[in-house]
Amino acid sequence: MVKHQPLQVYERQLCLSCLTGIYGCRWKRYQRSHDDTTKWECLWSFILFGTFFLLLVWFYFWWEAHNDYNEFNWFLYNRSGEWSDGTVPILATTAAGFTYIAFLMILALCHIAVGQQLNLHWLHKIGVTAALLTTVIGVISVSQMWGEEWDIISISLQATGPFLHIGALAAVTALAWLVAGQVARAEKTRFQIVVLLIYLAVLLSLYLTPLSISSPCIMERDSLKARPDVIGHQGAPMLAPENTLLSFRRALQLNVSGLEAEVAISLDGVPFLIKDRTLRRTTDVSRAIPERQYEDASFFNWTDLRSLNAGLWFLKDDPYWTVQYMSERERWLVGNQTVCSLEQMLQLAARTNLSALFTLRRPPPGHPHHFSWVNLTLATVLSSGIPQNLVMWSVDWDREVVRQKAPGFQQISTKKQLLETLHQNGISRLLLRYNQATARDVRMYAAGNVSMTLYTVNEPWLYSLLWCSGVQSVSSEAPQVLKKVLSPLWLMSPDEYCLIWVATDLVSFALVLGIFIFQKWRMSGMRSYNPEQIMLSAAVRRSSRDVNIMKEKLIFSEVSNEVSNEENGFDYYNQGIN
Repeated sequence: MVKHQPLQVYERQLCLSCLTGIYGCRWKRYQRSHDDTTKWECLWSFILFGTFFLLLVWFYFWWEAHNDYNEFNWFLYNRSGEWSDGTVPILATTAAGFTYIAFLMILALCHIAVGQQLNLHWLHKIGVTAALLTTVIGVISVSQMWGEEWDIISISLQATGPFLHIGALAAVTALAWLVAGQVARAEKTRFQIVVLLIYLAVLLSLYLTPLSISSPCIMERDSLKARPDVIGHQGAPMLAPENTLLSFRRALQLNVSGLEAEVAISLDGVPFLIKDRTLRRTTDVSRAIPERQYEDASFFNWTDLRSLNAGLWFLKDDPYWTVQYMSERERWLVGNQTVCSLEQMLQLAARTNLSALFTLRRPPPGHPHHFSWVNLTLATVLSSGIPQNLVMWSVDWDREVVRQKAPGFQQISTKKQLLETLHQNGISRLLLRYNQATARDVRMYAAGNVSMTLYTVNEPWLYSLLWCSGVQSVSSEAPQVLKKVLSPLWLMSPDEYCLIWVATDLVSFALVLGIFIFQKWRMSGMRSYNPEQIMLSAAVRRSSRDVNIMKEKLIFSEVSNEVSNEENGFDYYNQGIN
């Protein structure tokens, strides 16, 4: 009697086991399935992909918003009253969530590639839901508190658009292998057509995307303007406490073209430098005069202001992660800074022949200088000894009176206005946030003899973009970073960009076409095999001994089938005789 033996030889599929196990906790072979994915799981796949793209935009936003991290932290301080670096937990959770969702999406694409049914485990579904809800809440919160920062996306795309286009095209081209495999394996013609049309639509849109990409850095090299001047906003606040003499001296060492600060008026009429409404963040008022720590800084007299320490907070909070790189002497200097007056800053600018730009905050109602704040500040500027041509006056209040008393001042406006209005008011410069002016605005105002200063510019990519736009000067909290930017990060002519664009599209099209042809040939070849050929071809990688065993099993199977048939025939014959 011949013993029957199984014909199937199972191979260890470690990669497939890990793939289905991590994604859906299906570690056993019998748990896998090549059936169609259910509609419920298809919905979860769409949620997964949608969460990935939302997190991709969110991550890109925070990556480019690095230029304004200090501004964001300042907004948080004004809301909570406590200084902390709020960007650290946001960046940490965003990076973790993006990595997790991207990993799940790659696993899902691998499932599709090998023809496995998508079955996301419930723990992953909870994780995807948490990531989606957290990101949506973050988007809503930023829109309400910091809505103008969304402009950073459109602005940064002018610097990164050509390179993101190449990266996106490479990713979609790589997906051609997956799409071609699905189209070749599909049995329904309608499904093949839908998948193919969607993919080709996405691919064609990427091919034509450069038509909508505009960047000031796509220009002829001969058209590049002079390097924009860098004005030290609050001095060099990343290297020393903001609005202190030490901070301004650090800025001078970095060869800035001017100094900028925010000015308030003390109770006894002394203009001094401060950004906040109170003294809590940048002085030790909570220790020295705790009962007055929440009062407006303008209600302190100059004697009290001078008695406060304006540097210890910098050593304690380390807002820019720079204290660890300071020597003992530098830390001692930082820890012994006091509140700086406007006159001190102007005298320092006069000695080094640098321009001085300041914005003036009107004292609150009830202040003794609520109505005389402009005349008081003007008198301080004139008595400081700084040449009038170095002063940039930005106060609209009583501007005509100021022009009469100090005709040499550079009149500057903080609002975008018509050229005719600017000329009528004798304004020769604009001070705007970088998102309030386009390259077209810069060219228009420059043609009308109105220069432009944009704030706050801390990142090289933004400085390079504004350089290509033709901006005359920028206000920066990081002059030590911009000092190293000696030329735009990238610059190419329209012809060079067109050549790169066309070449990339042609290479992508050739690769996609080749992938589809190869996949069709590969699948058609597999369909021509019979089951025994497929089994034997799968065993080619095994040793010759294993192959011989499989052949013997096939022979014994055929012999046993013949014997069984003969026995059955003999039984039927006996039954007929009986």
